[in-house]
Amino acid sequence: MLTLTRSVGESIRIGDDIEVVVIEVRGGTVRLGFKAPRSIAIHREEVYQQIVEVQALASAVAFDVAGALSAFVPRASAEELVPSGPRTAVDTGHDVSRGTSETTDARVTS
Repeated sequence: MLTLTRSVGESIRIGDDIEVVVIEVRGGTVRLGFKAPRSIAIHREEVYQQIVEVQALASAVAFDVAGALSAFVPRASAEELVPSGPRTAVDTGHDVSRGTSETTDARVTS
């Protein structure tokens, strides 16, 4: 851990985008000011730990819900997934023997 000493009004730079300024020192308490892009999240440690705990709980709940919901999704059997028998012109209305998509007369005459 890097340890630095600063007085009131002095600052510390972190990279190009973040500046930490010592605002006030009173007893054992230090007030700090932060200048950073809005895209950078800045939290007190105890708040950050709560956020981590809530995210872990939400992730576990989402996983449990997805698992529970999957029990209600109907699953196709192997017979439903694989068509049985060869395809014929009667099935499709097309002449599959010539590899074309010309429509044939699928009527059966006796």
